[in-house]
Amino acid sequence: MYHWVVNQRTDMWNLLRDMRKARRGGPGAIARRQRDRLAAMVNHARADSPFYRELYRGLPDRVTDPTLLPVTDKATLMADFDNWITAPDLTLAEVRDFVADRSRIGQRLHRRYPITTTSGTTGVHGIFVQDPHSAAVTAAMAGRMFGSLIGVRDALAILAKGRRIAFVVPDGGHFASTAAAARFASHRAVKVFSVHKPLPQLVDELNRWRPALLLPYATVGALLAREAEAGRLTIDPVLVMLSAEGLSPTEYDRIAAAFDATVGHSWAANEVPFLSYGCRYHWLHVNADWVIVEPVDADHRPVSPGEPSHTVLVTNLANRIQPILRYDLGDSVVMRPDRCECGNPLPAVRVQGRAADLLTFTTGAGEPVVLAPLAVATLVERVRGVELFQVVQTSPTGLSVRLRPAEGVDINRLWTDVRGGLTALLAEHDLSDVTVERATEPPQQTTGGKYRTVIPLREAGT
Repeated sequence: MYHWVVNQRTDMWNLLRDMRKARRGGPGAIARRQRDRLAAMVNHARADSPFYRELYRGLPDRVTDPTLLPVTDKATLMADFDNWITAPDLTLAEVRDFVADRSRIGQRLHRRYPITTTSGTTGVHGIFVQDPHSAAVTAAMAGRMFGSLIGVRDALAILAKGRRIAFVVPDGGHFASTAAAARFASHRAVKVFSVHKPLPQLVDELNRWRPALLLPYATVGALLAREAEAGRLTIDPVLVMLSAEGLSPTEYDRIAAAFDATVGHSWAANEVPFLSYGCRYHWLHVNADWVIVEPVDADHRPVSPGEPSHTVLVTNLANRIQPILRYDLGDSVVMRPDRCECGNPLPAVRVQGRAADLLTFTTGAGEPVVLAPLAVATLVERVRGVELFQVVQTSPTGLSVRLRPAEGVDINRLWTDVRGGLTALLAEHDLSDVTVERATEPPQQTTGGKYRTVIPLREAGT
């Protein structure tokens, strides 16, 4: 039976205090927390999750080595959702009803459980539930991240600018960033901007808002930096916090220079929202006191530090309502073999497989237009009945859409809705001459097993 009850205020204080102790204690203190929390999580999963009770049959009474555990993945867990989750009062049907209601984005199911969804880049849409303790850990790790980025001078500058925050996120879904923005949207110092807006309109609205903190998806941040370099975007944020996609180290430096601001970024997932945060040397420090990261090859065998992995297994040590244990996340990473120059004792990685590329077009008047993949992908994701898709740029003026409909959905009706949405988006950006065609082939997997939702022209033939 699910019995995780927590006083959030007390829990947050304890988490922040323990977080500081773990960092001061160095790798040894972090490793001890990992082992103890893994043992507790495995015991909890065996006791309260029928799925794990069967999966872990025959394991030792106390497990402190994650390699003893079988590997899990999103498809397997989602297929057995009601046995996976440890709260008997929640079912997949109820959770699906919740995420189908867009008016509830940012709310908590039963006023208790934050819920987010994934876009299905591995072929399966995921629905992820946090318990209050996991939400508190997420908040504490956010504090760790912002504390590493902002000093006293920056904090004073943010106060002087009215603490205005701008979220630039997709709308219409229970995506992690969209849900987070919705939770803060009622605050007078917070404003949420849609990534789907034409760039000139977005720039104009940001110029009027003048945020002290700018929180866009990474590729959108890169687009906005170009507008700042051109003199069209005139905001002066203290901090630009990028999320979702990865960029090259030079892009982070360019964005920082364009805004004359501190730039932060993270590697995270709905499965582990507090996974890591970036440092000034462009490494991502894993919050290893609360998550285990295992870079592995295609057969799930460990790879050496410094070598790129085929995928990565993650274990969430905080979320007891929906245990994530040795979960194949699908990203390729390189684990740093030595301690980072920034002095952070937490292990550091670089992610190889999450860099998103921009779609570049030219208007009939000869003006260049750049679309972030996020704007295209989230638009298609909102169409009811799409199980999987890929938008492929086939020429400077052509897009091809690969579709896999959900079971029982009419493909012709689905195609009409998808084409209508993409055509409208292109028209908003003065790209009415760009054709949108339906591909004959289904979505194609990458060698890493993922389905990239948007493929730019220079890679369409590879």
